[in-house]
Amino acid sequence: MTERLTAQSRLEACYEAMKAENDRINAVIDAFNDLAIPEMADSDMRAEDGQSLSPIDGLPIGVKANIAVEGKFWHAGIKAYVSRKADEDALVVQRLKAAGALLVGTLNMEEGALGAQTDNPWFGKTINPLKDGYTPGGSSGGSSAAVAAGFVEAALGTDTMGSVRIPSAYCGLWGFKPSHSNEMLQGVVPLSQTLDTVGVHAATLETCVQVMEVIADADLSGGVPGKIYALDWGDSVECESFIVEEFDIISKGYAKTDLSPYAYGQSRRAGLILSEVEGYDAHESRLKNKPDGFSDFFRSMLEYGRDLPQDRIDAAYAHIRALRAAELPDFILMPTAPQTAFKFGDPVPANQADFTAFANLADRPAIAFPLGRDRRGLPASAQLVGPRGREADLIATVKQFFRTMGR
Repeated sequence: MTERLTAQSRLEACYEAMKAENDRINAVIDAFNDLAIPEMADSDMRAEDGQSLSPIDGLPIGVKANIAVEGKFWHAGIKAYVSRKADEDALVVQRLKAAGALLVGTLNMEEGALGAQTDNPWFGKTINPLKDGYTPGGSSGGSSAAVAAGFVEAALGTDTMGSVRIPSAYCGLWGFKPSHSNEMLQGVVPLSQTLDTVGVHAATLETCVQVMEVIADADLSGGVPGKIYALDWGDSVECESFIVEEFDIISKGYAKTDLSPYAYGQSRRAGLILSEVEGYDAHESRLKNKPDGFSDFFRSMLEYGRDLPQDRIDAAYAHIRALRAAELPDFILMPTAPQTAFKFGDPVPANQADFTAFANLADRPAIAFPLGRDRRGLPASAQLVGPRGREADLIATVKQFFRTMGR
């Protein structure tokens, strides 16, 4: 019988990894020793008494910097909020604490959750632990990098058009984006209230599910697997050949589907409009009072949303409604990102979120998972997208899919 890992041994392993590599990787920007160490001891006492609070009691977890932790800096990577501390925990953090999780620290992110690399102008860039000089993706790059580097065993991120799943893909992890829930967004700095979700990064599906059950306050067992269709994107998205090869291997034998009326780059642009418009509304007061607390890039994106003609905004919302009403297969297999992680300084791929944005715009849950690695050691990734509100069925379908592949 395998000996149970203690909370102390797990947390110490995370601290050792952080001490050795965080100066280089820059994933953790504020450590919570005062929270994690006392809770570590309590967790081990509960385990010894057979009174563990949940399957994640004693699990070291990191929290993206736009998610409130009481008494800790809560700035969303934006200088204008750099001195603000949260008065209370975000709801998802309350649930983690009640489940006995060990909160290890605040994790770096793209400024305001709007970006593709996690090259933050105020807190620095986060390096992909799999390859020096490469991005972990964005906007939850600090969350994915922290898990991949062993600083935490799981991390919370936010996903507006792929910001959990793309960093998970680039770092060789699992990433779980649930259906939209306003309740789960309590205490989260918004980018788009319409599209934002709180998601989970972890090295295994089991850990992702255990954490998601806690933060969503839901029993996700007992789901029923469904029929999977593989995406045929034709020539709508230009993908690296390695991504296509890996996807062809896992999608062989499945019936094909398209995503109409989803239109890839055009639809992604509709999501970006919502992010710019709703992001400006969220930050309007600080933009007026502390304009220098926003980078030129982030401020220009928000001001673009402010200045958009109403007819373009109305068209974007109408497109979202059409996607959410569309009749498409329940379970759709598709790549996560069209490329593997890229080097800082290289052009940012414009199509990075062409696959992932669909699940946000259509309000569907999605689970991303790693595939093989290319000759540079960089992983490909695929995702399975399920029907709105049926996370348990999505999990069951992912498990069946892996059994079918013999993994």
